Amino acid sequence: MGCDGGTIPKRHELVKGPRKVEKVDKNAELVARWYYCALSQEKLCRPIVACELGRLYNKDAVIEFLLDKSADKTPMEAASHIKSIKNVTELNLADNPAWSGDKESIKGDKYDDIQSARFICPVVGLEMNGRHRFCFLRNCGCVFSERALKEIKSEVCHKCGVPFQEEDVIVLNGNKEDVEVLKKRMEDRRLKSKLEKKSKKCKATESASQQDCTAGPSKAKSGKDCIKSSSGEKRQIIFTKSSDNGNSSVPGKVNKAASATKRSIADSEEKSEAYKSIFTSHSSAKRSKEECSNWVTHTAYCF
Repeated sequence: MGCDGGTIPKRHELVKGPRKVEKVDKNAELVARWYYCALSQEKLCRPIVACELGRLYNKDAVIEFLLDKSADKTPMEAASHIKSIKNVTELNLADNPAWSGDKESIKGDKYDDIQSARFICPVVGLEMNGRHRFCFLRNCGCVFSERALKEIKSEVCHKCGVPFQEEDVIVLNGNKEDVEVLKKRMEDRRLKSKLEKKSKKCKATESASQQDCTAGPSKAKSGKDCIKSSSGEKRQIIFTKSSDNGNSSVPGKVNKAASATKRSIADSEEKSEAYKSIFTSHSSAKRSKEECSNWVTHTAYCF
């Protein structure tokens, strides 16, 4: 029933002490972060993009992640902050001429040099293998080593000439402190963009309401008013704004228009009076004829 075969148990087999923390291989961690996609865990291949926290992804994997809207979609911590393709920047990487590729190690009988990387810094020439800190510019996507940005200080990109600021420099695969700073910048940037969008919408609505309000009085004050004449016809009179001396802004044209409208109103009134006089004379003559005929018939009946 145990201990009957000359077996001598050791102390660590009988007494369970605290477990030792397993140390992660640094080389394996660097390879996983700098050579593989943080979302699909596949090898990085162009086009390569980076998020606002400095993580590297394959662009195809990010697009598939954004297009997948199924209910069974597993939440990914590495891409939880990516809401659209605008949240990532395509990297403009410089190839390493000394990199031979994966062709030599296909059979697995050759040593893989971790120090050699596929991409390098175009200014200093350092290899992007995780041993050195690298950054990229959010405006253009160009990748440089941190040493190059510190040694050659400039407000313009060394490769394409696009201007940038300190906030546009994002560290690739930084430590926890770097990630916290980048996360704070990302939140501030997104909040600022939301406020700008809201202000633009408010300005658009205000301008539309002002146009609607000015459209009403402008139609009423457009210079045309309808007046009914004595004949019942509608006439339009053009009013213009005059200066302090009583002269109009365009004296020749405006005086002619005003005189023409006055004449038209006077003519219409004269015509209406003539029509009234003709109508009244005609009606009185008609009435006198009817009275005469009635008197003749009445006298004939009496005789």
